[in-house]
Amino acid sequence: MEYRRMGKSGLQLSALSFGSWVTFARQTDDNINDRLMSIAYENGVNFFDNAEVYSAGKSEEMMGRILKKKGWDRSSFVLSSKAFFGWKGEDKKPNQHGLSRKHLMEACDEALQRLQVEYLDLYYCHRADKNVPIEEVVRTMNTLIQQGKIFYWGTSEWSAAEIMEAHMIARELGLEGPAVEQPEYNLFNRRKMESEFLSIFNNIGMGSTIWSPLASGLLTGKYNSGVPDGSRMSLEGYEWLKDRALLDDKVLRVKQLGAFAQELGVSLPTLSIAWCIQNPNVTTAILGATKESQLVENFKAFEVLSVLTEEVREKIDDIMGTKPDVVR
Repeated sequence: MEYRRMGKSGLQLSALSFGSWVTFARQTDDNINDRLMSIAYENGVNFFDNAEVYSAGKSEEMMGRILKKKGWDRSSFVLSSKAFFGWKGEDKKPNQHGLSRKHLMEACDEALQRLQVEYLDLYYCHRADKNVPIEEVVRTMNTLIQQGKIFYWGTSEWSAAEIMEAHMIARELGLEGPAVEQPEYNLFNRRKMESEFLSIFNNIGMGSTIWSPLASGLLTGKYNSGVPDGSRMSLEGYEWLKDRALLDDKVLRVKQLGAFAQELGVSLPTLSIAWCIQNPNVTTAILGATKESQLVENFKAFEVLSVLTEEVREKIDDIMGTKPDVVR
């Protein structure tokens, strides 16, 4: 396993990590998820990602039960949660979601209880909140740091302008700005990581914990002939993935990329993951495998890094047609 500093912070994250977003929604057996987390940990993964909204809090509860059972040294792994959407679904009240001080403080306490830990290493604002001043968010996250409930705070799917505003406010107040952003990043979604965020990476030293390196499974090739039963896009509540991802043009590009991966002698998933982590601005790529075989295969991405020569990357760019214009 390779470990990378999270931006300019001193925190080191494994270049591949484990997330519970759809993984625990699809696989609700504690024993199986215990095995998946154990395989990840045994292969050097030290970052486990979660959020209040995942399976309406049940994902955190399950991870908490597993962590308590494993008894791993708390200092040996990094644990995260996120707040914004709330966990009460359609029944939530006005202050049970968003980034108000009230919700952030209460949501953090609830996450700690569900995960059965005394602190979170990382705590994210899961989306920006247009109804809450960013100064309130910055002050609240720093209060949580001062209370010892979180060590670093970050953002997820914020714009570069919103992140920079948070940093400017933090600087003015002598407080900690967001140390990390969690954006989607894969061969279909490149603009933020490769263009919009460049100045923040270079000038602020932001880390990134990217999600969906396989584009919700599209870059595994499993959807080349339709939506298989039991796959992520067949799940109730995840129809939006199908609407966004299953486009004829994307499937055609995946088929072409798969043929190129075969020429290189590697699998399509490992090529796609390796492509993500070869970006020096990626601190870690969050994996979401639901089967042991998938997870073990994904770890082979490190073996593929040496294959990604400049010529190979240019060929991938030609196949995908998604390389963004760089804004400097």
